[in-house]
Amino acid sequence: MAAKYTEESIESLTPLEHIRRRPGMYIGRLGNGSHIDDGIYVLLKEIIDNSIDEFVMKYGTRILVTVLNNHVSVRDFGRGIPLGAVVDCVSKINTGAKYSGDAFQYSVGLNGVGTKAVNALSSEFCVTSYRDGKFVSASFVRGELKEEKHGKTEEPNGTFFEFTPDTEIFGEYSYNDEYVKQRLWNYAYLNTGLSIVYNRLTIKSQNGLMDLLEKELGEDTIYQPIHYKSDRLEFAFTHTNSYGENYFSYVNGQHTSDGGTHLAAFKEALLKGVNEYFKKSWAAPEIRDGIVCAIAIKCQNPIFESQTKNKLGNTDVKSWILSEGKEAVVDALMKNTQTAQALQQKIVSNEKVHKDEQAVRNGAREKAKKVAINIPKLKDCKYHLNDRSAAHREEAEKTMIFLTEGDSASGTITKTRDVSTQAVFSLRGKLYNVIGEKRSVIYKHDELYNIMVALGIEEDIENLRYAKVVIATDADTDGYHIRNLIMTYFFAFFEELITSGRLFILETPLFRVRNRKQLIYCYSEKERDEAVGKLKDAEITRFKGLGEIDPKEFGQFIGEDIRLVPVSISSLKETREIIDFCMGDNTPRRREYIMENLI
Repeated sequence: MAAKYTEESIESLTPLEHIRRRPGMYIGRLGNGSHIDDGIYVLLKEIIDNSIDEFVMKYGTRILVTVLNNHVSVRDFGRGIPLGAVVDCVSKINTGAKYSGDAFQYSVGLNGVGTKAVNALSSEFCVTSYRDGKFVSASFVRGELKEEKHGKTEEPNGTFFEFTPDTEIFGEYSYNDEYVKQRLWNYAYLNTGLSIVYNRLTIKSQNGLMDLLEKELGEDTIYQPIHYKSDRLEFAFTHTNSYGENYFSYVNGQHTSDGGTHLAAFKEALLKGVNEYFKKSWAAPEIRDGIVCAIAIKCQNPIFESQTKNKLGNTDVKSWILSEGKEAVVDALMKNTQTAQALQQKIVSNEKVHKDEQAVRNGAREKAKKVAINIPKLKDCKYHLNDRSAAHREEAEKTMIFLTEGDSASGTITKTRDVSTQAVFSLRGKLYNVIGEKRSVIYKHDELYNIMVALGIEEDIENLRYAKVVIATDADTDGYHIRNLIMTYFFAFFEELITSGRLFILETPLFRVRNRKQLIYCYSEKERDEAVGKLKDAEITRFKGLGEIDPKEFGQFIGEDIRLVPVSISSLKETREIIDFCMGDNTPRRREYIMENLI
């Protein structure tokens, strides 16, 4: 029987209650700290953004960041929050100094929500503003003001924040030190001259986006990167011998992992600039295949597609980026003839590779038509990421495809999945090892080809059909091998799928511990031992494969409580070396390493 819908059904929440009841609307995902986009990192980002805004406005060149036992502190040396507005600035929605553009010209946080969300979602939150020999300090518990102090001080001007993310909201979580450092390095690359001291480690960049490319690629480049910087646009790019395109894009210091209008405009500027210089009419794939590029813009009124600001929506930036970017590319090539020659050789090489691929594609065209209609082993879902309809955007962002190991595992997932947003692709067995192969190998192996077509990434990663690509294999030796083969396939030919944060590994329980009264699922031997200690007369079941878990049980592991481990890359250069070592044709070196490290 349906519940009654009456006046009593209507609730009116305070802004604080709304943030705590619906945190996802303000910080995106929650998570436990295992993914770089989890909410606890968004909280840290929201606070540091304020300090970065001070630096951009030329106040304060140093920021102190400490993360210890999940307690976070950030101290900047900017102007400090005006003393009479300290409490309002961190507790009242839509209160701030970033609306008019006078006090802050290039700010990310324009909606007056960020710091308030941190306050509301923290078990403890404290802010202290030091300004011209005076201070005001305010302490909060879960967003409620508990104490306010003010007085005189000898501290230099600036603002000091402290907070601890609330376990009532985030559950058991922990900060990943590498993720924090990666975020802080991004700030440093985009703000040359800024020093960030993180847990006593000084993070500073002298050469901006050039330093970013150096970290990612080392000397693994075809030519010295082209670098350009003006008041509102900076970019650096080069080419490698790898396939695909890799972009690191930023707006006002915010990493826009899904790109947006600024990145699209720069891609067009690059295409036009290169063709104008060489007096050619090359297509975009010939010019961009193998590119690694970082681009950052400053925009007075950025419009992002969500609160987490992963994609820029401003259409007004296109014309000036296109004009300035094209001229900068032409100018750089005119000044660096050796670079221009190396770029031309890369483009000509891309042309040849693409012609070879096209010949293979033409031979597979009939197969492609059949596969497009009915991809073998694919159980599709209703919604897709590349559905541009605004009405389906929420469902599209929830979509995922499970790449499973055999019919048994895929059968279990298929019976319990959400048919609206979860698709299943069943692998026949171990994928072909593509290390060292040309991209045309995809068209010679049905399974490699079918995966590519199922994901919709044959022409461009922007046509990806699912928000998450999830590797779901057994937790045994064969399962780990298949997992590595799939990751090698994507890294070799579709790097951007990984660098854009779309590839994940599904975690499922290894053990079931139960007695007549209670049942506990365990994801590690440690959890199993703890469960055995809790339950009297416990029975232990070891799950060797996904197919062994009853579909009635399995549904919860791909539902709201799904555990996904992101496949991330700290450095393209280091990852290539690791994959070449693990999957390449160097058996004696691998055997020697295994023997030396075997326990």
